[in-house]
Amino acid sequence: MKVIAAYLLAVLGGNANPSADDLKNILGSVGAEADDERIEFLLSEVKGKDITELIASGREKLASVPSGGGVAVAAAAPAAGGAAAPAAEAKKEEKVEEKEESDDDMGFSLFD
Repeated sequence: MKVIAAYLLAVLGGNANPSADDLKNILGSVGAEADDERIEFLLSEVKGKDITELIASGREKLASVPSGGGVAVAAAAPAAGGAAAPAAEAKKEEKVEEKEESDDDMGFSLFD
């Protein structure tokens, strides 16, 4: 991931075709080790390709990955809107009551 991040930083910085040395310089500037094999592999995979097209195709592939229901929960939360805040307050109040009750149930303190 750090090699990909270095590549993207180089492209965003205006270098349309960063070299292995460019990526090593970026990684070295933050104290990260540069793995020559990974750098060469990345450069061979992206050679002659436009970064915006690569990102777009990656998004399409990522959209087809099943998420196991996490999206449904995230989508439902904004739909609930203001109802979420009172529910959260009610839960906090219940937790506070439970602590008070548990202290009263014992009737004595272990440190008295």
